[in-house]
Amino acid sequence: MHKNLFPDSHYDAIIIGSGIGGLVTATQLAAKEAKVLVLERYLIPGGSAGYFERQGYRFDVGASMIFGFGQRGTTNLLTRALDAVNVSLEVIPDFVQIHYHLPNSLDLKVERTYENFLQNLTSYFPHEVKGIRRFYDECWRVFNCLNSMELLSLEEPRYLMRMFFQHPWACLSLLRYLPQNVGDVARRHIKDPLLLKFIDMECYCWSVVPADMTPMINAGMVFSDRHYGGVNYPKGGVGQIAQKLVEGLIQTGGQIKYQARVTQILTEKGRAVGVKLANGQIYRAKYIVSNATRWDTFEKLLPQEKILANEKKWQQNYEKSPSFLSLHMGIKASSLPAKTECHHILLEDWEKMADPEGTIFVSIPTLLDPDLAPVDHHIIHAFTPHWIDDWQGLSVKDYEAKKEKAARRILERLEKIFPGLDTGLDYLEVGTPRTHRRFLGRDDGTYGPIPRRKLRGLLAMPFNRTAIPGLYCVGDSTFPGQGLNAVAFSGFACAHRIAVDLG
Repeated sequence: MHKNLFPDSHYDAIIIGSGIGGLVTATQLAAKEAKVLVLERYLIPGGSAGYFERQGYRFDVGASMIFGFGQRGTTNLLTRALDAVNVSLEVIPDFVQIHYHLPNSLDLKVERTYENFLQNLTSYFPHEVKGIRRFYDECWRVFNCLNSMELLSLEEPRYLMRMFFQHPWACLSLLRYLPQNVGDVARRHIKDPLLLKFIDMECYCWSVVPADMTPMINAGMVFSDRHYGGVNYPKGGVGQIAQKLVEGLIQTGGQIKYQARVTQILTEKGRAVGVKLANGQIYRAKYIVSNATRWDTFEKLLPQEKILANEKKWQQNYEKSPSFLSLHMGIKASSLPAKTECHHILLEDWEKMADPEGTIFVSIPTLLDPDLAPVDHHIIHAFTPHWIDDWQGLSVKDYEAKKEKAARRILERLEKIFPGLDTGLDYLEVGTPRTHRRFLGRDDGTYGPIPRRKLRGLLAMPFNRTAIPGLYCVGDSTFPGQGLNAVAFSGFACAHRIAVDLG
């Protein structure tokens, strides 16, 4: 039926951007023998999950705390995405998800073994021993429901009916949790205000918002999968995930073009039918998938008059999260204390958790994969929220001076947990929100959408279909939100919906 509708469409689907959400959409469709083209503006795939090399160091662009590489259940979406196109990736288990360095001398590790983590936490809050277990056990209930069923498009009625008949209790439980946020659930079990602040940080470190604004479904996934499938680091760096997906895409007949910057989504009679590149080249397809942010898609790639009522409503509910100031460092191995963990979070003042430079996130991936740095050296990636407005309108000289001052402030704070870090510094590169915007093509360098106010869980989050026929969105601007495993879920859902549309 579709073939006659689009006689001049060479492709079944064109995907704008090769972030993990876009690549999972592309590989899932290619595995089903659809004709797929991915258009990537940069030289390599991956977007925020890409990499770059400097002086013998291989740096991850973004975070290196990776979920989705487990071997059991259905929530191991990165493993499943690679399997679908017959490629695989060696991963290295990380037995501590995060080492927290928080106010009130709250210094604890989230160990992969669930009972160890609970013991670590209850040693600080012995009076909340029951509440702690009840809260995290409730997260497990959400996770077990998700992990019992195949995660595909919630916009496909036959899939929903099949899931409901196969897993009625799990579906009903998830429906109950869909409108709930973590803060409401936590307060049902926990009274200690300091412990509730810790739960805020548990959410903030991946959702960039406190518990009251973090959907319970997402927390159930993260707080449980770290003990189930675990946090695993890809051998060769995070960039290997995208590289392997591209390898699988090409093996299954899909195509990817680099340095192919899409400047316009073409519509005819209100339907998306193709894309135009910066060099004027046009590609047509039956379906167009945007892995750009929602703001880039609807305000830049489509004509301004096309901003639709439902997009305006979405923007009333969600705003851009901050971007990041990033320090990519190469250091002498002797600069790190013995038994240092891979991932750290540093905060000195609870009131400043969500402020620019309030929370510092730290990854040291060479503790898991030493091959990413020269012998006897480590990589440290430290990043902290920053807004692009603070970096605009500066001369080149002032911009560089501002970067240097900001880096100095971060390094001074990191010295508290890594004494001697400064003297062991071998290489330093500072990235700002402007850097993120330039290389990742993300509006204002944003990490993704965050709620403007407390919303009803995930109910306000858009799915893959849009109000423009033939146009889909994928990635962190769609259900279920940020994080590699979440955008992989978005990719599975988007590909499934398009596959059904293609018949």
